[in-house]
Amino acid sequence: MSAVLELLKSHRSIRKFNEQPITPELLEELLLAGQSAATSSFLQGTSIVRVVNNDNRAKLAQLAGNQRYVITAAEFLVFCADLKRAGNYCVEYGKAFEGNYTEHFIIATVDVALMAQSLVTAAESVGLGICYIGGIRNNPGPVSELLKLPRGVYPVFGLCLGYPDQDPECKPRLPLSVILKQDVYNETGDKEAIADYDEVIREYYRSRTGGGHGISWTEQVATLLSEKSRPHMREFLSGQGFTFK
Repeated sequence: MSAVLELLKSHRSIRKFNEQPITPELLEELLLAGQSAATSSFLQGTSIVRVVNNDNRAKLAQLAGNQRYVITAAEFLVFCADLKRAGNYCVEYGKAFEGNYTEHFIIATVDVALMAQSLVTAAESVGLGICYIGGIRNNPGPVSELLKLPRGVYPVFGLCLGYPDQDPECKPRLPLSVILKQDVYNETGDKEAIADYDEVIREYYRSRTGGGHGISWTEQVATLLSEKSRPHMREFLSGQGFTFK
């Protein structure tokens, strides 16, 4: 079995880090590895803000929902979708800037995810742990103000990087039979497979919480999709120039 396959299947989110720093040389290599990810239309629509100021780290931790590992991780990076950089050259070449189309937003956002995941794989291959911080979208306006993000740029998520000080279990994923469809979308057998998976997830949570709650996957996602989720994002994105034509 390929070592890369084993690495990818062993991913865990790490929320406790020791005090060992990441050397500048290693961080540069990780960023270069991430930068080598695929990029649609060669846009390269990702910018990263490395947050080293302790006060700013503390503010971001609070804005993200009081997630302390934003402070304790060796590195905290904010991944941003960036249409401004490429848009700057529309003027130079005498072209109208049409970066507010939905497709351009999708391209830049996907670029961010691809680059981040390539960086994460590189980081985990050398013994680092990571935790994505989607919570920065709880307060995207103050986050953007703190990071001085201009129009045409928005923060997609944060990323904690550091050497792990914990060894959590891998969280079981849905059965492959549920997510892989043959030729056309169908749900044959999905309900039964997901019912079995619910029991696996209940047991995972019970063991993780020392016999505490054993919520199922279906209960968890039903709650997620039945509640309003960051309803401020559309107005925020519009203010940043993403108006979704």
